[in-house]
Amino acid sequence: MRPVGTYGEVRQALLQSAKALYQQHQAPTLKELSAHAQVGRASAMNTVKNMTRSGDLVIVGRRRVDHCAKPVAEYAPPDATDPFGQEDGWGNLIRCMGNLTR
Repeated sequence: MRPVGTYGEVRQALLQSAKALYQQHQAPTLKELSAHAQVGRASAMNTVKNMTRSGDLVIVGRRRVDHCAKPVAEYAPPDATDPFGQEDGWGNLIRCMGNLTR
């Protein structure tokens, strides 16, 4: 069994892609992460699922895209999403009260 705290190559590539592609107004989707990290879609899907479960990635919103009927999740590293960051408090309050993602 792999010791806790060590990461495989796919996991490292996806985490680096999430850090590189994250922007305040838009975070990368699974498809964008997999393309940027040059990882297969099935491998990226399983790894991102595990990374979300372990807390290495968080879902920060959902976005409509052309290739899917439902809104897809946007992922970001937990340290990139600071809920009390540079926004004034009103944006956070409105999102909490209205259950909005952006």
